[in-house]
Amino acid sequence: MLHGIKIIESSFVWFHRIIDSVLPISILFAITNAYPVQWQDHYIITGVLGGLLFILSAQSVGVYDNWRGLSYFSSIKLILSSWILTWMALIVLAFLYKDTSSFSRIVISSWGLLTPLTLISYRLLIRSSLASYRQHTNHATNIGIAGAGKVGQHIANIIQTNKWLGYNITAYFDDAPELLNTEINGVPIIGNLDTIVQAANNNIIDELYICLPLRAELKIKRLLNQLTDTTAIVKYIPDLFTFDLMHAKWTEINGVPIISVFDTPLSGKTAQLIKRTEDIILSIIILIMISPVLIAVALGVKLSSPGPVLFKQNRYGINGQPINVYKFRSMTSQDNGNIIKQATKKDIRITAFGAFIRKTSLDELPQFYNVIQGRMSIVGPRPHAVAHNEEYRKLIPKYMQRHLVKPGITGWAQINGWRGETDTLHKMKKRIDFDLHYINTWSLWLDIKIIILTTVKGFINKNAY
Repeated sequence: MLHGIKIIESSFVWFHRIIDSVLPISILFAITNAYPVQWQDHYIITGVLGGLLFILSAQSVGVYDNWRGLSYFSSIKLILSSWILTWMALIVLAFLYKDTSSFSRIVISSWGLLTPLTLISYRLLIRSSLASYRQHTNHATNIGIAGAGKVGQHIANIIQTNKWLGYNITAYFDDAPELLNTEINGVPIIGNLDTIVQAANNNIIDELYICLPLRAELKIKRLLNQLTDTTAIVKYIPDLFTFDLMHAKWTEINGVPIISVFDTPLSGKTAQLIKRTEDIILSIIILIMISPVLIAVALGVKLSSPGPVLFKQNRYGINGQPINVYKFRSMTSQDNGNIIKQATKKDIRITAFGAFIRKTSLDELPQFYNVIQGRMSIVGPRPHAVAHNEEYRKLIPKYMQRHLVKPGITGWAQINGWRGETDTLHKMKKRIDFDLHYINTWSLWLDIKIIILTTVKGFINKNAY
């Protein structure tokens, strides 16, 4: 039985949360006094909301997750993403309450620029101070790594490139005779696994990271039993590379740790609520804005060729459940059976007006109704015809994992050029790779990024016909 395994969260995370909640209102107060502008209730509410919304956004995009292992660039990117989400939410609230006239534009603009700069600067200052302190006081923790394989080298590389963490890789230990007394990136392999206890007792290492493959279960058990006679801190690094688990996540049931092998951030109830709220709000706004376009396209379809305005096709939705997807009809005939021929360049089935709406993606607009229904999302893997799903699930590993989330009107694959006809298996594999990347790394900011990029470059595509 496994008991008492807990996620250890650095106290710095709570320090960051407290500072992040206080900084926005403090900076806003300082700016209003600098210009000067009267400090009133509108600014107080905005400052408080700014702090709270930033914390929520930061938690959503992962600012507080594994902060010690993040590079400078990754940290800056996440903070900027969180602040942009906060800024957008505040703009929407001000617009809905018709309260924009109560604020000084120069004050709000200055606040919008100075706050993220300050949030970034104080974090970099903390890192620099810690790095300098540890460098000059020699307070680094000496780390030994059991196993000089791929996992051990990966962990060592992370630590070596982030000196500010306060860790120093002292040695590798490995049972491979050919590796003994050699070096890997400057780190010596000083012995086999049987010498680890002696190294710990001689204070050569303060902590040991066990990076052995899962098949070495007996070695791991023996090593753990031996290390009970030392005061070294022991940590086990699972061999996530073996089973392609780099996007897996830890969960637990009553204290028992579990690795979700095939999972997505969207499996959580909070993420699903955020995603659904995003879909409903944006779909309503977009449908109102494009209603004249919908009417114009519907008339164009009706007048250009005989047949219905809308075309309904069977597709797979979330969890592989069948759904009906709506599109403006762009062909003289439509397939919806066991065998479906993809549209090709100069396809004789495509009408002249149909070619235009396919090229500009206007034929996809009725799918916002699918989003309102809850069958699709604005952003997600594009839904394929049922016949294509049954064909490619046999040819491409992990193909069906794209159905762990709702299909979308636009997606990560589409804005990266993998849209339109997939006349080779390679093209479909590339599309699936991008779909799975989206599923594994979903965030609210990623959705917004995809939507923005779709409006910029996603409507017209050379592969759409």
